[in-house]
Amino acid sequence: MNFTTLLYENVHGVLTITLNRPDSYNACNEALTLELQDALRAATEDDSVRCVVLTGAGKAFCSGQDLKDAPSGGGKRSLADSLQRRYNPIIRLMRDMPKPVIAAINGVAAGAGLSLALAADMRIMNASAKMVEAFIGIALVPDSGATFFYPRMLGYSKAFEFATLNKPITSDEALRLGLVNMVAAPDAFKAAVDSIANTYANGPTQTYGFVKKMMQQGMNSSLEEMLEMEVEYQQRAGESADYTEGVTAFIEKRTPTFTGK
Repeated sequence: MNFTTLLYENVHGVLTITLNRPDSYNACNEALTLELQDALRAATEDDSVRCVVLTGAGKAFCSGQDLKDAPSGGGKRSLADSLQRRYNPIIRLMRDMPKPVIAAINGVAAGAGLSLALAADMRIMNASAKMVEAFIGIALVPDSGATFFYPRMLGYSKAFEFATLNKPITSDEALRLGLVNMVAAPDAFKAAVDSIANTYANGPTQTYGFVKKMMQQGMNSSLEEMLEMEVEYQQRAGESADYTEGVTAFIEKRTPTFTGK
């Protein structure tokens, strides 16, 4: 696919979407947010894609909204329109995608850029990177799902502190707080991302999608509701080709070759 603000590369089932505006620290202008929606839709529909890695070009992951990006036709940008038309669809596409999404946080993740990282299923962070809430610095509230993710990951008190004091969080602190799954040294960062992404790309993709859906549902459901959901999705998983292959490989004492179906 051809994009002006993104790089889009599928290698052996790992689709890497790179935000490609390095001169602006990958700040989100109109084109980037709309192209990212298109890229995520394409990834969802493409059966050859079995894991998605979202990262940034250059020194940053994403610095959030490009404050220099003027709306077409001039005038003042509607923030409500930006969220409803540009950012919220991205978050929904990431959360609804039935495949693992990894945020490879190569550099600073700020504002809406941090929200993009938090919407992923797993986050791997470069040891030199930082997270910055940023919104409060220009008298705005967290958006793009941040108010959903922060309290669930941090608890209310720490989430309020992070959202209102605007103090950067280092990679070590992000790991301690549970905001990221893994921190890797700069020279080992790419290898760490590749290792996890390839593991997912070679795994039972459909089952990963089931787990993703169930875990999200479990955040807001009762035990009884989840017991019933487990019945439904375990039966569906048990009817998959990958389940048959997994059991056969176990009996034959070999590594399974999953097709993702």
